[in-house]
Amino acid sequence: MRHFGIIREGKTPSDERVPLIPEQIIALKIEKECDFTVKSSEVRRIKDQEYTRLGIPVSDDVSAADVLLGVKEVPISELIPDKTYLFFSHTIKMQPYNKGLLRAVLEKRIRLIDWECLRDAMGRRLIGFGRYAGIVGAYNGFRALGMRDGSFSLKKAQQCEDRVEMEKELTKIKLPSMKILLTGRGKVAKGSMEILDRMGVRKVGIREYLKNGFSEPVYCQITFTEYYKRKGGGSFDVKEFYTYGGERYESDFMRFAAVTDMLIAGHYWESRSPFLYTREDVRKPDFNINLVADISCDIDGPVATTLRPSSIEDPFYGYDPSTEQEVAFDAPGAITVMAVDNLPCELPRDASRDFGEMFIRSVLPSFLNGDKNRILEKATIANRGEITDHYAYLREWVAAD
Repeated sequence: MRHFGIIREGKTPSDERVPLIPEQIIALKIEKECDFTVKSSEVRRIKDQEYTRLGIPVSDDVSAADVLLGVKEVPISELIPDKTYLFFSHTIKMQPYNKGLLRAVLEKRIRLIDWECLRDAMGRRLIGFGRYAGIVGAYNGFRALGMRDGSFSLKKAQQCEDRVEMEKELTKIKLPSMKILLTGRGKVAKGSMEILDRMGVRKVGIREYLKNGFSEPVYCQITFTEYYKRKGGGSFDVKEFYTYGGERYESDFMRFAAVTDMLIAGHYWESRSPFLYTREDVRKPDFNINLVADISCDIDGPVATTLRPSSIEDPFYGYDPSTEQEVAFDAPGAITVMAVDNLPCELPRDASRDFGEMFIRSVLPSFLNGDKNRILEKATIANRGEITDHYAYLREWVAAD
């Protein structure tokens, strides 16, 4: 029988999410004959009593579990040797601030499986918080709009008990006639679409969006084949784009920027790809965007108005096109920016439930069937004191001073 432990989140600032909610654990104990221990925590939004009320053991000691599940990076002092851990390690891009964590994982002979690396046969991610990043990010974008223009007021998502209460807030407002552009086709963009559709914002096609005016709020969804184009002309070749990126492709975003009021950025971007728009683009007379909800939040990246990540406590700032500097979010002539980089933390109950459903559906089976599709193997960064072959490029980096 597999014994799973739910760790206590120890990273600062604290994270209130959890990989599995109590009802999901009870179902797994019955249906899959899995055992669970939850580490006591005063941090998580789901309180210890909610687990114990259902008969789930809560303890300060989870060392009896052989697989330990968390969300964020585990403090080095709390790592238990010779265990299997699953959490977002933020090491696969050789992030310098987590080199010490990876070294500790190796020293303690821990098997580290990164949630971000769990993928299906097509290379698609199996689990993550992207949907709720999109949901909260879109909500925050409209909250910024109301605050900046003084037209309506929404409660912070973090102050809502759950998504149901947050969506009730949206029923209080009426949007002006405006054009909203949504980038991306993945879980983040789909989450944002849930909010747009819930608000009754009509979705329109690209041709209609670019050419027509509207007496109501509308949105258009685009992906990289529509906001990039091949240099020198010619048809878009997806395989070529993935291979050569910015060498052969350039932005075609200004045709959208000229007719857009609000941008919701939910795309995936790699450093080899072109920017959507530059700071020079923002100064052009036909750049019309005045509010950006940058859920993707790539700093110094494709959305040039995003100068830094913002926080749940202080989510908005302004970008002054003439000085390229940060100003007040409601300063005259500024572009209002929302760039919170931990959006799902604002709805920890709902985000945790959604994450747990993905774990049960797409990840847990690999623990119970001997990992027959090698999903866990391919997501294992370190094991028994060694970096695995799948992540061999990390070996020299982690060993270097």
